[in-house]
Amino acid sequence: MALKVGDPAPDFSLPDAQGNLISLSSLQGKYVVVYFYPRDNTPGCTKEACGFRDAYTDYQGSDVIVLGISTDDAKSHQKFITKFDLPFPLLIDAGGTVATAYESYGLKKFMGKEYMGISRNTFLIGPDGKIAQIYLKVKPEDHATTVLADLVQLSS
Repeated sequence: MALKVGDPAPDFSLPDAQGNLISLSSLQGKYVVVYFYPRDNTPGCTKEACGFRDAYTDYQGSDVIVLGISTDDAKSHQKFITKFDLPFPLLIDAGGTVATAYESYGLKKFMGKEYMGISRNTFLIGPDGKIAQIYLKVKPEDHATTVLADLVQLSS
């Protein structure tokens, strides 16, 4: 069954790079951007993360939480955060369980090879815990500003 706008967002509790557990349910009352990305330190994922970093002050000004999720481990996340000065948490979805719940994990193809991995999808969760917007197979370059523009419209 495909997730759609208005559905309750699947709840999750995942560790960040420092081992702190972050639960979606504890963030109710605020908008939450949950973006799934394939790998730390790859060109597209770096562009996407840096886009959210560059717009982070605007997200904070709107009281919006940004969470990046991939299957990378804590060490990889910490290096990525440090290298690019990322001000928001990156969560560890070992095995892709949460990405699967968000229909963002599955069979992918790259250079003729098939493998299981995370798709670059983003979910904007409303203060009520429901999905307010879904972005599938996003282009990383200007994605953060697109989400921010949609947030402004939704909250006005």
